[in-house]
Amino acid sequence: MIYEIQRLLDDYLAWLRDRTTLRQLDDWVEITTPYLDRHSDYIQIYAKRQDGGFLLTDDGCTLNDLEQCGCRLNSLKRQELLRATLNGFGVQLRHNALETQASPENFPLRKHNLVQAMLAVNDMFYLAMPMVASLFYEDVVMWLDVHEVRYTPNVKFTGKSGYDHVFDFVIPKSRRAPERILKTINRPNRDQAQVVAFSWIDTKEVRPADAKAYAFLNDTEQTISSAVLDALRNYDVRPVPWSQREQIREELAA
Repeated sequence: MIYEIQRLLDDYLAWLRDRTTLRQLDDWVEITTPYLDRHSDYIQIYAKRQDGGFLLTDDGCTLNDLEQCGCRLNSLKRQELLRATLNGFGVQLRHNALETQASPENFPLRKHNLVQAMLAVNDMFYLAMPMVASLFYEDVVMWLDVHEVRYTPNVKFTGKSGYDHVFDFVIPKSRRAPERILKTINRPNRDQAQVVAFSWIDTKEVRPADAKAYAFLNDTEQTISSAVLDALRNYDVRPVPWSQREQIREELAA
């Protein structure tokens, strides 16, 4: 098993390295990653030297794009959720841009965290229809609370690779069930599924041997493709379409 997991990690890191490109822009370097945003464009971040290290930023594109699409983060509740999400990745908000500071030693980790924060904010706050009243994350919180499922929100684990991964909920071990780790995906697609899968594969060895991972998938307004379901199952993450959540209620409440 350990050799199989190591191979999967090596394959992922090779894919990430081979599909990342750089371009010089005056004092900045534009880093194009293989991750896709909801427009199917490659996610880009920018880096420049600063105070003996590096400043990494999304140049405001994440929040500006959301606002241009009609998703405004002007309510207190959404601002609090935004701050909690960014804090989980060690990312700051400055003049509408997502930023983080890096040293030569932790540059890969900080770059990884910034990209993951961009994906998380994009997925959490994008509302497909203006009339949608609540966020998917909030729907999951409400459902867990109604059914008295105990959990710790926004938990960060450091994986075998040294990268940090933030999971939305961790349900502690009980006498009847092992530790359960949950991630929500508002807009299920193959890229999002691969990110969650890598997070779990990288984290799995540092958690209890019987720990389980679940991914809640929002299928309220879209059909989830088999590619998404297979990508999760192949990496030992149980996909749970939101319409089928009652099937695992007792399993999570145990």
